[in-house]
Amino acid sequence: MKPINTSRRKFLGTAAAASTVFAATPYIRTAYADTGEVNIWTYDSFVPESFRKQFEKDTGIKVNIRLVDDQGKQFNLLAAEAPNPTVDIVTVAGHRFLQFIDSELLAPMDSDRLSNWGNLNPIYTESDWATINGHKWGAPILSGAEILAYNTDLVSAEEARSWDVLFSEKYKQQTAYIIQDMMSIVMLYKGYDGNMVEYLDDPEKAAAIVAEARDFLIDKKDLVRKYYDGGAEIQQMFINQDIALGHAWNGPIAKLINDGFPVDMTIPKEGSYGFVYTLNIANNAPNADNAYTFLNALLASSEIGASMTSETGFISTYKDASQHLSDLEKKSTSFTDEELAGLKFFRAEANEMKYSLVDPAVEQIKAA
Repeated sequence: MKPINTSRRKFLGTAAAASTVFAATPYIRTAYADTGEVNIWTYDSFVPESFRKQFEKDTGIKVNIRLVDDQGKQFNLLAAEAPNPTVDIVTVAGHRFLQFIDSELLAPMDSDRLSNWGNLNPIYTESDWATINGHKWGAPILSGAEILAYNTDLVSAEEARSWDVLFSEKYKQQTAYIIQDMMSIVMLYKGYDGNMVEYLDDPEKAAAIVAEARDFLIDKKDLVRKYYDGGAEIQQMFINQDIALGHAWNGPIAKLINDGFPVDMTIPKEGSYGFVYTLNIANNAPNADNAYTFLNALLASSEIGASMTSETGFISTYKDASQHLSDLEKKSTSFTDEELAGLKFFRAEANEMKYSLVDPAVEQIKAA
């Protein structure tokens, strides 16, 4: 493979520099002094370090962050602690709301307690997925898409226009993907509804479609180098030149693009799925008042939203956040009209049925 000129040290250095870009911003001048702590489960860099330090300084509230890398694992952790969780704020993707709500793991979001709620784009706060059973359940902070990422020194843009390339002999043992996410992609790739909403009244057909996707991935198992779990993992595989292409979330790949690696991403012609990350109050949160203080501070300005985009690569849900991004950051967090035409958003209506079928299928793929 052609060597990548940008070193891993440069990547880590520029990533660290990004975390201090907004350090001088007066985030929380209106927050009242308080004491205690707030416990948060979230993904890497979703809470900018500079913001966390400023929040602790301004409020006296200690922020304890536990990193998570998977929605299913987070659900299991929260369910194991119910009805008395140790966590106050969790990070749930909008299309997983029903699973958490039906298990009584989330408290309804009282947006009236968030004076900065209006700083979020209503495209996200007022969309149909955001309100369930007459309540809002989370503060949308970042959005993104599942994309095909590829090393531009090794894979052409034309090849990357189809998911076919991920399963080609040409790149055998040079690919990676998250199995559970790929199940939805494979269903869409084969012409089915990866949300499974179309099959709510036909569970037998739903089971057959999941089985078809499972068998397809088992058949292609010898082509994949690794099934991975989190964004940092696929970043490192690209940096180490372990892979030439892979299925990923756009955020981690945008970070690589911004740091100068020869990587690009696309939404292939067969389409893909988009999602929105939200911060949510856990049901019976031990520090609920502090959790609302934290959320309101986080929503205080578009600069904070831009900082979150800079550090994660995901698209900000804050109004006017793009004004604080560089031209390269703007480019790495956008797609062409043609690509966006194939983007569907994950939906939650069929999740109970879907994941009762998909989760066992994932384990069967791993064991095959």
